[in-house]
Amino acid sequence: MKILLASNGKFLIEDGYKLLGIPKEEIRIGWVITASKGVEKLDYLERHKKAMQDEGYNFEEFDIEGKTEEEILNFFADKNVVHIEGGNTFYLLKVIKEIGFEKTLKKLLEKGLAYVGSSAGAYIMCPTIEVSKFGRNVHRSFGLTDLTALNYVPFSLKVHYTDDMEGDVREMIKHLKYPLRILRDGQGIFVENDKYVFKGEGKEVKL
Repeated sequence: MKILLASNGKFLIEDGYKLLGIPKEEIRIGWVITASKGVEKLDYLERHKKAMQDEGYNFEEFDIEGKTEEEILNFFADKNVVHIEGGNTFYLLKVIKEIGFEKTLKKLLEKGLAYVGSSAGAYIMCPTIEVSKFGRNVHRSFGLTDLTALNYVPFSLKVHYTDDMEGDVREMIKHLKYPLRILRDGQGIFVENDKYVFKGEGKEVKL
């Protein structure tokens, strides 16, 4: 099983997708944009879409909200990558719980599809999305109270990290249930066969 957790889409375009070991001309991405429905500014989404187009990646947009398992499996039948894009982590997890997507995703990954998650799409692979409660720009929770996530990795994540956040993140760590790994934009964690490898620009931040 291959899982790539990234802070931002630019990293994926420049380096991340290459880590999957699939020749570029053979990559077929199912790009799940559901988390974007929970935010107002969609410029990040348009930037990533244009970059994928400019770089010649084969992708198709998809919204999982309201979809049945059969509809989702049919959509991904000709894909080899599940890429869950960023946005509002609460909104995304709420939809996942409503439609039982965790079971569908398990089937897709067991079939051999690779998983790519950026920002919110990375957070949901942690045991919980508790990190989303902390910070200066917390998104609307959309009534979500159960923050239990998909638990594919044994740690929490903080993405989009910048040095000015150090004090806030150190305080956050005191309240977390799980160890925290930190990603700046331009960085990611590649998971294969229970090995967790830091990738990207610069060194991994450890507090």
